[in-house]
Order: sequence, then C-alpha cells, then structure tokens
Amino acid sequence: MFKSMFLKLAIVGILSLLVPAVLYAAGKHEGLNCTGCHGIHTAQGDIIFAVEPNKKVKNPRTNKPYTGVTALCLGCHETIENGGMGIIPVSASKSHPYGVVPNPKVANVPPSFLRSGELACVGCHDPHPSNPNYKYLRVDTEGGADMQKFCVVCHSSKADVEVTKIEVFSSMDERKASHESPLVEKPAKKSKSKKKKR
Repeated sequence: MFKSMFLKLAIVGILSLLVPAVLYAAGKHEGLNCTGCHGIHTAQGDIIFAVEPNKKVKNPRTNKPYTGVTALCLGCHETIENGGMGIIPVSASKSHPYGVVPNPKVANVPPSFLRSGELACVGCHDPHPSNPNYKYLRVDTEGGADMQKFCVVCHSSKADVEVTKIEVFSSMDERKASHESPLVEKPAKKSKSKKKKR
C-alpha cells in the first residue's frame, strides 16, 4: 500500500513539473504579453524585438544566416544548438522554404505574403494573439482540417478545390483593425488653488 501511494505521489509530482514545461514548449503566444516578444526600450533587433535575432543558423539554400523578421522568429523557434531558444523549433530542411525568393513555376505568391521579395515566417503566419487561426496562419483552415484553403493562396493549380474568395488575416496594419482602440481620454483635473483671504 505504501509503495502504491508513493508511486502515485511520485507520478503526480513528475507530471506537475513536466506538464507546464510541455505546455510552454507547445503553447501559444497568448501566454505572452507584448513585451514577451517586443522590447520597447531594450530592443535586440529590428521591430523592437526582445529576443536577439538568430545569427547562427544558416539557410540551407544560400548557406548564409537568415535576416530580417525570419531571423527574429528563429531567435525563439530554432534549437538551442542552432542559436534559438528551443521553443517549438522549426527545421528549414524539413519545412516549407523560407528566406528565399519563390520560384514562380512552383508558387504564385501574392505580394502581401512576401517580405522584401522573399518567403518569410510572417508572410504565412501572423503571430499576434488577436489571430484566431490555426498555428497563427493568415488564412482560416478550420483548425487545420482544411489546409488546402491555405495552400491554394500560392499553389492554386495544385489544389482540388475551387475557392472564390479567401480572407487573409493581418494585424500588421492598424488602419484595418476590426475594433476601435480602447482608449478613453479623460479631461485633465483642474488643480484646486486656494484663495487667500485678505
């Protein structure tokens, strides 16, 4: 009985340590606030990023380090030995290509999905918590059940569905925000000046 109870407590203890770590490693950006990614006064790279851009991992197609937003994303989403933080690491050799100019024979990429003419992480993903889509994709894929809806954006001749209109999510342009700013300005309080009696 004692061994059984000890074993159960040990399992609960181990799970209580592992579950938060696993959830963090597989979690969403919702667990972060703005300063989890952006360093307002302590930027480590472009776009006031709180994380240092990954300068260690090299693009397997160019053999050069990644640049721009992709290097910033890989600051977290690359293995520790390849210069990232090991948070849901992405392998460039086992993934959709990024950091390259797309081949027009393979993909007809809309300009809004390119960054400086290249495929980049934020061309396909919008990592802000306001994005309700599966894996922060910029197109709703019904929770990943209808990935063709996303793929057809660039590979229309390869899809077996006819899509007439696809809505693209973007939090990158505040002029297109779906809700107004929560800011309510209060009038300044008038200071009370004491009149002296004469």
